[in-house]
Amino acid sequence: MLLYITLGLLVHFVFFASIFDIYFTSPLVHGMTPQFTPLPPPAKRLMLFVADGLRADKLYELDEDGNSRAPFVRNIIMNEGTWGISHTRVPTESRPGHVAMIAGFYEDVSAVAKGWKENPVEFDSLLNETRYTWSWGSPDILAMFAKGDLRSHIFTESYDASSEDFGAHDVTKLDTWVFDHVKEFFHAARNNQSLFSKVNEDKIVFFLHLLGIDTNGHAHRPSSREYSDNIKLVDKELKEIESTVKDFYGNDGKTAFIFTADHGMTDWGSHGAGHPLETCSPFIAWGAGIRLPQKVSAQKFDDSYLQEWKLENWKRQDINQADVAPLMAALIGVPFPLNSVGIIPVDMLNTSDLFKAESMFTNAVQILEQFKVKMTQKKEATLSFLFTPFKSLSDTKQANILRKARYYIKQKKYDEAVSLCRQLIHLALRGLAYYHTYDRFFLAFNVVLGFVGWTSYASLLIIKSHCNLMRGVSTEAKNPSRLLPCAFGAVGVSVTFFLLIQACPWTYYIYCLLPLPIWYAVLREIPVIQGFVTLLSTFPPRRFLGYLLLFILGVEVLVLSFFYRYMLTAGLVALAAWPFITALWTRAKSISLSWIFFCLLLAVFPLMPVVGRQPDIFLVVGAGLLVLLLSLFVVTSVIKRKDSFINEELVLHLLQMLSIVFSMCVVYSTHNSLLKKQGLPLLNQIVSWTILASSFVMPLLSPPVLFDRLFSILVSSMSTYLLLSTGYEALFPLVLSCLMFVWIHMEQETLQHSVVSCKQKVSTIQFACNTDAAQCRDLCLDDIRRAFFLVFFLVTAFFGTGNIASVNSFDPSSVYCFLTVFSPFKMGALIMWKILIPFVLVMCAFEAVQVTTQLSSKSLFLMVINISDIMALHFFFLIKDYGSWLDIGTRQHQ
Repeated sequence: MLLYITLGLLVHFVFFASIFDIYFTSPLVHGMTPQFTPLPPPAKRLMLFVADGLRADKLYELDEDGNSRAPFVRNIIMNEGTWGISHTRVPTESRPGHVAMIAGFYEDVSAVAKGWKENPVEFDSLLNETRYTWSWGSPDILAMFAKGDLRSHIFTESYDASSEDFGAHDVTKLDTWVFDHVKEFFHAARNNQSLFSKVNEDKIVFFLHLLGIDTNGHAHRPSSREYSDNIKLVDKELKEIESTVKDFYGNDGKTAFIFTADHGMTDWGSHGAGHPLETCSPFIAWGAGIRLPQKVSAQKFDDSYLQEWKLENWKRQDINQADVAPLMAALIGVPFPLNSVGIIPVDMLNTSDLFKAESMFTNAVQILEQFKVKMTQKKEATLSFLFTPFKSLSDTKQANILRKARYYIKQKKYDEAVSLCRQLIHLALRGLAYYHTYDRFFLAFNVVLGFVGWTSYASLLIIKSHCNLMRGVSTEAKNPSRLLPCAFGAVGVSVTFFLLIQACPWTYYIYCLLPLPIWYAVLREIPVIQGFVTLLSTFPPRRFLGYLLLFILGVEVLVLSFFYRYMLTAGLVALAAWPFITALWTRAKSISLSWIFFCLLLAVFPLMPVVGRQPDIFLVVGAGLLVLLLSLFVVTSVIKRKDSFINEELVLHLLQMLSIVFSMCVVYSTHNSLLKKQGLPLLNQIVSWTILASSFVMPLLSPPVLFDRLFSILVSSMSTYLLLSTGYEALFPLVLSCLMFVWIHMEQETLQHSVVSCKQKVSTIQFACNTDAAQCRDLCLDDIRRAFFLVFFLVTAFFGTGNIASVNSFDPSSVYCFLTVFSPFKMGALIMWKILIPFVLVMCAFEAVQVTTQLSSKSLFLMVINISDIMALHFFFLIKDYGSWLDIGTRQHQ
């Protein structure tokens, strides 16, 4: 058994790890030559304002009285600069958004398994290329760009991380802190000669990160008065900062200003996915080198924003978020970030046509450099006769386009040069993607080959253990030919040599060599395969085909439920009909009715909204009251059932009921305290963490009797789940557990006509008696159904009220009973435990089913693994390396 588990864990670990090697490797390359526009820049300095979490519509639209929330910004749009929407890419989170703006490339997809605060690989950024950079704001963002500052030219000043408190009375202080410190900085520079000389240099950037709007959006929603007031505050302070900077530099006209956001926010206060409210952020630029407003009579866009915002007469120029980096680099004359894939929006520049053309040419060469490095790396690691170059951009074509673009510039055909350079950029970006995914098919083929081999081997182990196929088989047939290990050994040596001469990474050896021992083990079981085929031939074809189609349909429903939650509802409705197609309906009508009722009740949850719902504390309190009522009923029944009630057991029940009461009080009290902006009470926080810790200990103190232990696990889990709930999801574990209890009774009823003649009562079965007594019993179709039920209930537990991947775009209000200060790892761990609680309840119920049915735990384990593996192969081909972390996580989960 230990050998099977070890082999299974190894195969699954390799399969899971391969996802990151195949789909989630870093696209960044190193070794390029810095490129910059060879002409004097229009600006000496740049002020970059990033309002974290600011939605474009909330900034641009007029309020109910017809007034702008940001009159200063609106005046810039109409009289001084250019404006538009910065289209961000998912994941719409702070780190990837800032990396895109300042470094010019989108989220490194290998970061799907990393945290919020740092990019997992080194990268070049605009701030690296400046002479000096001063930045103020959140420590999470500023530290990311100051890391590895060898020239000591990036200066940061940030508030303490504990200030990022969602429950604080006034979170606008995060923004006023930044603006006040910037004003103090310029005031101090007048009296500090060293600082004064630095700030009067060229190629400098002032970066202001404003977190207040994002924090208010999470805490109060973007439609709240707090969110709007924060926008008004930022607008007012922007005006003051602009005045301060212009006065300091004597209105020299050499300062460029950019105001934008890293991402937007949904109506329910979250971000991370791809909703237009999250991906549309404002972009306003004015000052040195920026084109003045252009009045137009008509504009064509796919949306109706212009009419809604009353800005249809001012030209709107949308950009991609990564385009901000090359724009800023061109404005102050520093090299473009080496890893940038942004395309400079030359139409925004108020410069000569020559400067625009040279900037675009530099942009094209900079991106082409990345393509060349990537191609060289792949060419050197591939045998020459196997290497397939990117045909759309050969060396000759590169040289011809660059020569022609330079010719156009010399001939002052600047528009043609810009157009040609843009064409070259698009080809180079396609080539980068081509070489980045060059080995994808080769690796995927080997990984799938190994995984299919493991699934086949696991199936053979089940068949071999329970179908008695080896009886009557001769010893010679059982022993495989000696030629088999020699053949596999020769293949292994050949594969190793092939990988060695190409200097492949060590992980390639694992992916390519692991299938060999697995398929060797499969082919050693040829007699079992032959016996199983013979057994199937005796099975009625129609019946066999019917069962096969039913199994395939069930697996496809499970796969589809990962993308369409309502498929779980369809599945639960189908499960509700189970008693009608068996003898259970006539033999155990009351239990069958309970099964139907709870299946249909649980089927309601996947139809409920996952996100966007308003908190409803009364539903949480109501769920707690139901648990208390159920606990009272159980305590009463236990007292009646036993001759003498053990004092320790009574105390344990009372303590668990008390923890439910405390959870209800804490949830209600915390909700009211935050509504009054009084923050999270310390006592509530202590009680919450105490309940969480005790929930792991309490079930261990309960008697090992099956029913008592399961109920203790339910009550302890519910005490924690209530603290992590904000609405209807608090009822989900309770309904799920009721269905699990009924399932245990239903499975016990099916034993009446099985080979297990003894039927114990659930109230007398003990977990401690879980011996593998039925190891010699043959499998039956009910055992496959039980394994399928487990997988289905596990998927329902994960997706019944949400998405396991939504840990990356969660609603922080779920953890407000534990903490309100932003701490992504603590918050993420709490949300993960909330997601896992229903999973734990299902697994405990399945263990009870295994005890009552007396089936080999090894066989049940292998059947469940096989069903999961078949699903995993579906997801392996459905994985995508773009989209939100929620989307990526969904496809990566299996």
